[in-house]
Amino acid sequence: MTMLRLNPPQPQRNQLLLSLSIVIISLLLVVPTSSSTSELTNNLIIIKSCLIENHVDNFTIFQPSDNQSSKYYKLLNFSIQNLRYTEPTYPKPIAIILPETKKQLESIILCCRQGPWTITMLIRSGGHSYEGLSSVVASDTSRPFVIIDMMNLNRISVDLESETAWVEGGATLGEVYHAIAMSSVSHGFSAGSCPTVGSGGHIAGGGFGLLSRKYGLAADNVVDALLVDANGRLLDREAMGEDAFWAIRGGGGGNWGVVYAWRLKLVHVPPTVTCFIVSRHRMVAELVHKWQLVAPFLPDEFYLSAFVGANLPGARIAAGRISVTFKGFYLGTKTRAISILGRVFPELGLILEEEEEEYCNVVNEMNWIESIVYFSDMANGSSISDLKDRYLHKKGYFKAKSDYVRVPIPLRVIRDGLVRILEEEPKGYVILDPYGGKMSRISSDSIPFPHREGNLFSIQYLVDWSKEEDSYNGNRSTTDKLMNWIRGFYDFMSPYVSKSPRAAYNNYLDLDLGVMTSNIDDDAVEMARAWGEKYFLNNYDRLVRAKTFLDPTNVFNNQQGIPPAAAIAST
Repeated sequence: MTMLRLNPPQPQRNQLLLSLSIVIISLLLVVPTSSSTSELTNNLIIIKSCLIENHVDNFTIFQPSDNQSSKYYKLLNFSIQNLRYTEPTYPKPIAIILPETKKQLESIILCCRQGPWTITMLIRSGGHSYEGLSSVVASDTSRPFVIIDMMNLNRISVDLESETAWVEGGATLGEVYHAIAMSSVSHGFSAGSCPTVGSGGHIAGGGFGLLSRKYGLAADNVVDALLVDANGRLLDREAMGEDAFWAIRGGGGGNWGVVYAWRLKLVHVPPTVTCFIVSRHRMVAELVHKWQLVAPFLPDEFYLSAFVGANLPGARIAAGRISVTFKGFYLGTKTRAISILGRVFPELGLILEEEEEEYCNVVNEMNWIESIVYFSDMANGSSISDLKDRYLHKKGYFKAKSDYVRVPIPLRVIRDGLVRILEEEPKGYVILDPYGGKMSRISSDSIPFPHREGNLFSIQYLVDWSKEEDSYNGNRSTTDKLMNWIRGFYDFMSPYVSKSPRAAYNNYLDLDLGVMTSNIDDDAVEMARAWGEKYFLNNYDRLVRAKTFLDPTNVFNNQQGIPPAAAIAST
């Protein structure tokens, strides 16, 4: 387990003033000019003194002398997965604070609310926010902000008698899976396949994964939670009330307070599961068209996704050649899995035994925790214990968008549109995730995540690029070209996806849908409706009511947050 710890000694008051005065000089460039230096100095002194007084010593404050090799930047950038948000053009937090206990977390929230200045608090679990909302604020923002980094709150307690687990909000999915597997060979949890994703943010946005067609989302399997609200109160399910408990399970991260821990319902897994990854470069459009008619209607125990693009990682296809890669997971034996697909999707041509051939058709049997490693994109030879490593994958620069499909896309559109567009840009690809199964049997208002009955599959559009190709390094034309490409692709798909509104998945954040330009005013709720109804459909207004009750002064906010109703918030 990778841990970062920065422990400054408790300074004397004169040392504190000296260090903070240096910080103030740099901050004056990004805070409102009408505010006095002394007021900001006093505010920071109050916050830092409060932290130390409450025995919170694991934090670091920005210094203008910091460079990319300093402890501050190493900590700031350690968890940021989309490197677009490490660029110097984005404002930097005045402090990064790492709570290590429940009590420290409560104290941090109260300390950051002291003083005359409003300090924005960003909550970071694993740093996988597609638009960097757990690590940065808008480039034109003038308010100071801090990051509350949860990585040291990663303890997990599994109780097999109740078949539940308490998981602290900073634990990664890999840590959660590992802890469950070390306790039981017959239990698992329904969540995503990337082990470095923070469980806190993942669950807060819904949490789709390999087991979702059988057991629902991660958020569907939360039975209790401990939330620290804006007043530093620790609230369990009973104390926060059912409306608040409903909101925190899929209503988006960073909106409601800080979830210190989730109580998760474990699910049953058989001793043997089946996994395969197969790639095809012939008849790509026809295979994708057939996939959408099959995957959403397979037995609940089956998950079969499709990746389409050129240069797909692990595709075993010549570089630059368009292909489709199918990733299959089945709760049962490979004999049964092949029998099922052989009847409804014989074009895959799966085989029972390993053979040397151009395209790997091999179907593998393993146990559940081994399947997590198999689908994790970890390096060959990785072990189950590697799931605990927070730094497994190579980072990059990327942009993503999402859609939901409710009616099969015509073959001609797939062939002459989707495939053709992907052939034009080898850095782009799409991921098609099947819905159906239990996802269709859970009501759309059971939790804030509404994308249930009637949805065949989701589309995730992605395009990525290297550091050398990024606009900050002088390649504005390359970055603009790629951003225009993915937006044009998204526009092209408009007639063939969900409508009124065109839905999107909150865990695939997309700032193109709109951003908040005001905090609390009469227009905020309507402004946020632009993205709120796309992510949450008819659940948006109920989320506003929950926000107004739980955080009426909008202490926890971000560029695509849920605002409280202004009339109540101002009282």
